[in-house]
Amino acid sequence: MRILLTNDDGIYARGLAALYEALSAEADCLIVAPEIEQSAVGHAITLSRPLMVRSAAKGGKFLGYAVCGTPADCVKIGIKELAGPTPDLVVSGINRGANCGNNVIYSGTVSAATEAAMMGVTSLAVSLDTHQDADYSFAARAARRLVRYLAAHPSLSGAAFNVNVPFLPENEVRGIRLVRQGRSRTIETFEKRMDPRGNVYYWMSGEKATGPHDMETDIGALAAGYITVTPICYDLTRYAMLDALKNLADDLL
Repeated sequence: MRILLTNDDGIYARGLAALYEALSAEADCLIVAPEIEQSAVGHAITLSRPLMVRSAAKGGKFLGYAVCGTPADCVKIGIKELAGPTPDLVVSGINRGANCGNNVIYSGTVSAATEAAMMGVTSLAVSLDTHQDADYSFAARAARRLVRYLAAHPSLSGAAFNVNVPFLPENEVRGIRLVRQGRSRTIETFEKRMDPRGNVYYWMSGEKATGPHDMETDIGALAAGYITVTPICYDLTRYAMLDALKNLADDLL
């Protein structure tokens, strides 16, 4: 099996290193990742400047390709130019911080996986539910189990999956649940500041609104201690409204 690895935390991120260690033992893995952190860039791609690509090393050994671009850029150029034959799988992560609920739309980690699916390659986005300096080994082993499952089920070829792993001791993780994407709400605030030259700038922060969690969603199941798996796609059509708006064109003429 040939796997393309990427992330949005940058090519030297610990989560990516843990993923490579777990998967390279049984697959041919190639890292193509952003040169610097690209968190929350969503599905952005680079059009106004060339994509600079360099070979990156760690400990004197080839690590992979560092791209001066976004996670989606990395997947595009990785599949089209750097990987040789099309990889069997793209795995993005392991992200520092969960990507569930509304966060999915902003996530560079998840967008790398959806880009791969758009290109016809099966993909996983994997995130660990902490922003602390963490041990990613359990999350990496969970990703390896899912990779094995996808390899054994060719009917899932071309699909994308968003995976979130709770930040808990392994013996406290309650299992794996297949869930839908939840709807989370972040209450955002902007702190007004002034730089030494008198220019005003704003620093955004925010906190998630609290409330009851639906166990059938990624938010609720993750909070309850489950690894969550959500099949995702890039079709943003709101199908439930198509019938309600079927006369729209006629009414506006």
